[in-house]
Amino acid sequence: MAVLVTGGAGYIGSHACLRLLEAGREVVIVDNLVRGHVAAVERLSRAHSGRVSFVEADAGDVEAVSAAMREHSVDTVLHFAALAYVGESVDDPLRYYRLNVASMIGLLEAIDACGIGRIVFSSSCATYGDPPEGMVPVPEDCPQSPTSPYGWTKLMGERMLLDYVESCRRAGKPCSAVMLRYFNVAGADRGGLLGEDHRPETHLVPIAIDAALGRREGMAIFGTDYPTEDGTNVRDYVHVDDLIEAHLRAIDALDPAENSCRAFNVGIGHGHSVRQVLDSVQRVSGEGFSIREEPRRAGDAVALYNDPTRIREELGWAAEVRDLDEIVRTALDWRREHPEGYGGQAT
Repeated sequence: MAVLVTGGAGYIGSHACLRLLEAGREVVIVDNLVRGHVAAVERLSRAHSGRVSFVEADAGDVEAVSAAMREHSVDTVLHFAALAYVGESVDDPLRYYRLNVASMIGLLEAIDACGIGRIVFSSSCATYGDPPEGMVPVPEDCPQSPTSPYGWTKLMGERMLLDYVESCRRAGKPCSAVMLRYFNVAGADRGGLLGEDHRPETHLVPIAIDAALGRREGMAIFGTDYPTEDGTNVRDYVHVDDLIEAHLRAIDALDPAENSCRAFNVGIGHGHSVRQVLDSVQRVSGEGFSIREEPRRAGDAVALYNDPTRIREELGWAAEVRDLDEIVRTALDWRREHPEGYGGQAT
């Protein structure tokens, strides 16, 4: 039986494929390569010959996805495929609703047609927006009120999945799902095979690393007047390997016969400010860089960090990499070894 991974050519999806392959599973990658890398798929295929299949298609392509599910006897779906830039979603919301929401409808139709009983959905802490006073660190029962179209697309995905699993229960069809609400993901595969290579790059850690390595003319902090200790946004940074371990725990915990749909936050459990991240990059790299102060960006929440109680108690998961410098070091090592990322092979 195989695991189908949508968005498996992207940053988080490719790391998930690597861990699944290392665990002995067959992997079917579905990716339209809008933000993914063929080179990441090729690396996985070389390292695990014969157990990686690739379908270049949108996750919402019912015909292509259904055919892949049947051909490879898929029993589990990990759904990562999505556009994920907050600022871009504010500027181009319709594209986000089309690719994140409409595509998920097609994916669920394929899942339904093929009788898949295990689903893990890549959701986001962006569904919480700015949590109410007294609800940081953020528990799973925090009110969800996104501040960006991206966050709304993830919340709509959760709603669709809840409704779909409930419809399966009513129809007597076994299907269970887990929704993992990520906090900020950073770092790279510590084995060196895979890393983070977004085009364009908008994530704080790789941008700061590129500034430290002289690959960009410094960088900007967007907003220095937030009600935080140093005036900059605060986020919970979880290492990508730890994040993927949460997915493996979720798969193991899924029992289709339960017809359950559970949500879990995935993060370290404490926050770091933008300035603290920049300090870490300069400390680990041994290099300084210029920092500009710019106005706030639309859609950015003030402080988001995780209460990990539920995932620890129900799935037995806790982050192993808890030191910010160690997270940064893995990302720095990969970007030093791969100055061109995946060789510029992105579409």
